[in-house]
Amino acid sequence: MTIFKQEIKSQKLSIIIWSLSIGLLVAACVLMYPDMKSQMTGINDMFSSMGNFTEAFGMDQLNFGTLIGFYAVEGGNMLGIGGAFFAAITGISALMKEEKERTAEFLLTHPVSRIRVITEKLASTFSSVIILNLVVLMCSICSIIMIDEEMFWEELLLFHSAYLLMQFEISGICFGISAFIRKSGIGIGIGIAGLMYLLNIIANISDDARFLKYITPFGYTEGSDIINTKEINTDYLLPGMIIMVVCIITGYLKYSKKDIES
Repeated sequence: MTIFKQEIKSQKLSIIIWSLSIGLLVAACVLMYPDMKSQMTGINDMFSSMGNFTEAFGMDQLNFGTLIGFYAVEGGNMLGIGGAFFAAITGISALMKEEKERTAEFLLTHPVSRIRVITEKLASTFSSVIILNLVVLMCSICSIIMIDEEMFWEELLLFHSAYLLMQFEISGICFGISAFIRKSGIGIGIGIAGLMYLLNIIANISDDARFLKYITPFGYTEGSDIINTKEINTDYLLPGMIIMVVCIITGYLKYSKKDIES
């Protein structure tokens, strides 16, 4: 597991910065809730009259005046966008890093197969995503305890599980693409994450574009769906997991036969 450990070590600063940034932002939103609680009725009425904007973020199906509704919208936006960008950057950098930094010759001359190299890099990518989500979850739990509100354990864990799976999907897609890139692809990764987020907004606004929910991983992270049904929508989840697996397998096939430039 030498490659795995080295990958985690090289990403340590990035993991710490992203994890604490997203975790503290989510915690700050929760800590603001008691001060905003008395104004929530007016805010709810305002959001309910904003038409497509309300539907775009699923606020037409949530009670923004409750902590769980407030958390689903505010926490969801922080973890959704920030987590997706982190997953995309981590995934897209995994296999192209050696060529970009010209360390491929050093790595691949060691007595390890390319399959092992790919596997350990994939494991480190997913581990980084897991670490980020654990830190964010702990920040969320601590902040809810601090404001002395009732804990909504089932919804909270389902909510964070959905976002973890979403980040797995995005990092897996970008990991596969990384095998085809030689220099820099961070812009591609961020673009993919941003496009997926935009597709979900379009799907929420237009019934004709509802099919996009099967394409974007944000489709199964809707806080309103998770809170109201107390489950992750497997109709949207399963296609996403299939797309992720196909991209990862494609990455394995490409990188195992790729002419690596050192």
